[in-house]
Amino acid sequence: MRAVVQRVTEARVRVGDRITGEIGPGLLVLLGVGREDGPEDVAYVAAKIREIRIFEGENGRHMDRSVVDAGGSVLVVPQFTLYGDIRKGRRPAFDAAAPPEEARALYESIVRELRAAQVPVATGEFQALMRVELVNDGPVTILIDSKRGF
Repeated sequence: MRAVVQRVTEARVRVGDRITGEIGPGLLVLLGVGREDGPEDVAYVAAKIREIRIFEGENGRHMDRSVVDAGGSVLVVPQFTLYGDIRKGRRPAFDAAAPPEEARALYESIVRELRAAQVPVATGEFQALMRVELVNDGPVTILIDSKRGF
């Protein structure tokens, strides 16, 4: 499982003319699910999203608090293109991405785990053409890859 995590002052997802998810200060998470991913990847990535210390602390110390500590929210957006492979040719291949049914279940598991930890969560829309708007704070962008973390 791969997640691109961006610290934001605000972010939203639009599908057509409607906003499907919107947050103020917190984390925008673009989430890709791979063919080999399972419950252990969900647990790993959800914990990292919850616990990563990339917010300023009370004493002004940089990278001192998590999204939970900072009272922020998380916007989780499905992003199968994180598994795009361009090593051969110019068009990405998505063979390593999980099939939609499996990916949706694991994506929803991440959202459930974060909500169960009392993190306010907004979402994109699975298998929709989305426009993601954000104001990156810092900028701070971190890559989480569950296959590199175990």
